Amino acid sequence: MTSERECQTRRMEISETKTIEVVLNGERRSVPAGLTVDRLLTFLEMNPSRVAVELDRAIVRKTDWPAAEVRDGAQLEVVWFVGGG
Repeated sequence: MTSERECQTRRMEISETKTIEVVLNGERRSVPAGLTVDRLLTFLEMNPSRVAVELDRAIVRKTDWPAAEVRDGAQLEVVWFVGGG
């Protein structure tokens, strides 16, 4: 059973999480501040092996994802690769 103190602590943690607004595939979304492209994909539960990412109209190479910061107002396009014949 969860104590009242644990609930209060959890509510505080959630309320203190800073978010930013980005546009992802044409839709405005709130995401946690301080993310890089690779962390954003993890947050969005996207398989990084099957996507390409454009950040503010520039393609971001997969090797650069850990250093590519997602800032407030960023415009992102994420394209999924689909196999088949």
